[in-house]
Amino acid sequence: MKVMIVGGGGREHALAWKFRRDDPNVEIIAAPGNPGIAALGKCFPIATDKLKDLADLAEEEQVDLTIVGPETPLEAGIVNLFQTRGLPVFGPTREAARIETSKRFAKELMVRAGIPTARASQHADAKEAKAALGDFGSPVVIKASGLAAGKGVVVAQSAVEAERAIDAMLSDRVFGAAGREILIEEFMEGEELSLFAISDGHQALPFLAAQDHKRLLDGDFGPNTGGMGAYAPTSIATPELVSTAMSKIIRPTLAALRDAGSTFKGLLYAGLMITPEGPKVVEFNCRFGDPETQALMPLMESSLLELVASVAGGGSLSQSRRPDWKPMTAVTTVVAAAGYPSNVRTGDVIHLPPPSEGVEIFHAGTARNGSNELVTAGGRVVSVTAVASSLFEASELSRSHAEDVAFKGKQLRHDIGWRELTRGARVT
Repeated sequence: MKVMIVGGGGREHALAWKFRRDDPNVEIIAAPGNPGIAALGKCFPIATDKLKDLADLAEEEQVDLTIVGPETPLEAGIVNLFQTRGLPVFGPTREAARIETSKRFAKELMVRAGIPTARASQHADAKEAKAALGDFGSPVVIKASGLAAGKGVVVAQSAVEAERAIDAMLSDRVFGAAGREILIEEFMEGEELSLFAISDGHQALPFLAAQDHKRLLDGDFGPNTGGMGAYAPTSIATPELVSTAMSKIIRPTLAALRDAGSTFKGLLYAGLMITPEGPKVVEFNCRFGDPETQALMPLMESSLLELVASVAGGGSLSQSRRPDWKPMTAVTTVVAAAGYPSNVRTGDVIHLPPPSEGVEIFHAGTARNGSNELVTAGGRVVSVTAVASSLFEASELSRSHAEDVAFKGKQLRHDIGWRELTRGARVT
C-alpha cells in the first residue's frame, strides 16, 4: 500500500511512524513533510494549500490512500477535490469541516441538537459585542469564529480584558479573516479533555482520551499556543464518562451533521470540559489533534491504517472493534522555538539526543539548511514522547530528553501531566 500524508508537522510524523508500524511494507510519501518523515518515506515540496498540485501528485504516484493532517486544506475543500477525481482520501468534506472551521456553525448546530456546550452569542460588531458582555459576567471567553491556529481564544478575567480582546479581534483584526466574527461564551469550570473518534459518517469508534497543555509556561501560565504537550491516558476519562460523551456528544453531532447535509467521515476531535453537570463541548476539530496524536500513536496497539483505509475507501466501521491500547502511559513534551508563539525565530541549528528505548522524537518545525544541518523552521520544533509504566516515569523520561534537545532560545514546559500527578493517580 502507498499512503500520502498531507502536512508537515509533528502530528503527520506521528501518523507516518504509526503507519509504518502497522505495516512495515507501507510506502509513505508526504507533502510537504519534514526531515523526520523523510526518514520514513519520500517528501515532496508541495504546500498544503496547493490542492490541485496535491491531487496531481496523488494521481502521479498512484497512492492508495491520502490522509489530510491540518485543518486549512480541509477548509479549502481538499477532500471534495480528491473525491471528484476518484482519489481515496481520509478527512471530512469542506461542508462537514465547518464543525471546526466555523465556530458559529458548530455552536448553532450544537444548540439545535441539544448537545451540551457553553451558552454563547455571535457578533461581528465590536460595540454590539461589548454591550453583550453584561449577559455573561466574568470570567468570560472570547473566541475568533474562524481558524486561528489554536490561538484565537481569550479567557478574560474582567470586562476590561474582554473589551480589549473584542477590539483586538474585531477592530484590529489580529487574527485576520478568522476574527471577522467572534463568539462570546460563558466560562465553564472544570478540567479539559481531548477525545478522538473515527467515523464513517454513521458509526464512531472512540480513541483513548488525552489531556493537552495549551499555555506556554509551567503551571498553565503565559499565552495560548497550539499545544505545548499532552499525555494519555487520564484518570478523569472513566469508561462511564467516555460512554456519556459518545452517547450525548459524538453520536448526536454526527447525526446533526448528516441532517445538515454534511455527513462527517474522518476523525472528529471533541475538546471537552468536564463540569459538575458532566462533559460539555468546548470546541470540535475536524482532524487529528497536535500534540495529542504524538502521545496516542505510541500507545495504540491495533492498526490505525486499517481503520483509516476502510473509511477512506467508503467502508463501514460497523464490524470494527474499538482500537486496542497498550497498558502504559505516554507523555509528550513540545520543544518550541525562540519567540513562539508570536515572533518565531528560525534557522537555529538543532542537536538531537541519541535514540533511547521508550522515547520517540517527532519532527514538526524542522528543516535542512544548505550545509544539511537540522535547523528550526517553525514555532513548535519537535515533540518528545516517552512511554513508561507510570505517568511519573513517562513524564520524567519525556522531560529529560526534551531538555537534551539543543538549539538557541528553546522553550519547553517541565510539568506535562501536572494535574494528574497532583491528583496522585498512578495511570497505567
